[in-house]
Amino acid sequence: MTMTYRATGSVRAGGEGHLEAHGLGTPFDGTAGRLDTLAGPADILCAALCACILKNVERFSHLLPFRYESASIEVSAERDEPPPRIVSLHYLLRVVTDEPPPRVELLHRNIRKYGTITNTLAAACELSGAIEAVAPESK
Repeated sequence: MTMTYRATGSVRAGGEGHLEAHGLGTPFDGTAGRLDTLAGPADILCAALCACILKNVERFSHLLPFRYESASIEVSAERDEPPPRIVSLHYLLRVVTDEPPPRVELLHRNIRKYGTITNTLAAACELSGAIEAVAPESK
């Protein structure tokens, strides 16, 4: 089964950019340099990896099943040049869960194996990451 995704973008002279994807509209840094106030393309790439991994936490919570309260992630990218390119991505996924360590690792393996963005990026550059289980707070 093939799925198709679409996004559109525009930029004005001077670098004011705007992206649209599946009802989401967001400005972006389309300048020749780097603005501190807007996400640039590399930031958006990192955000796409965040979204993919977090979506798959939820997806696999149903398929495995896997209990969790919440999940958060930090992604960093390393850029090299010339030519400019992302050479590595690293993430730390934190999941609030009472699942035992082998189940947490099972979740992580499934996320790495079946994520659309994770698979795409892993084929293009070094992709490394870790999962950390955080115990739920007692009520």
